[in-house]
Amino acid sequence: MARPPKDHKTNALRELDAAGIPHEELFFDAVATMTGEEIARSQGEDPDAVFKTLVTQGKSGGYYVFLVPVAAELDLKKAAAAAGEKAIAMIKARELLPLTGYVHGGCSPIGMRKAFNTTVDETAQLFDAITFSGGRLGCQLELPPDELARVVPFAYADLTVAPAARS
Repeated sequence: MARPPKDHKTNALRELDAAGIPHEELFFDAVATMTGEEIARSQGEDPDAVFKTLVTQGKSGGYYVFLVPVAAELDLKKAAAAAGEKAIAMIKARELLPLTGYVHGGCSPIGMRKAFNTTVDETAQLFDAITFSGGRLGCQLELPPDELARVVPFAYADLTVAPAARS
């Protein structure tokens, strides 16, 4: 585990501190080629309890945020249904920073430039705490899903591709 950089406070960390929400800040040496699953395992974390933040755009033009386990794949049809959209697509990586204030690989559901409709995969309910990006590469946050809901209102839904359907 790496030490936090001097300027480690991200929008996500500042929002949690301001709300008085207890959380754990986890720092690691980020390697751009590592997958979320590899990062989870390198930190001794259960990949099923580590979530990635995905930003999408619906057919209506609205934006939606989804949190799914790092080892899973977002099912776009399930995501569209959860968002009440006919169809949903991932936004392009170059659109992420101007839209959310975060870079690819460091996108947190907390502290985005604008609040977006957020849905968390229902498997998060199986864990006392989940881990997700803290708003920069090499920074993760761990907190109970109920505490996350205090700063980012969200709904739970089945969002992932069924295991048998994965290639």
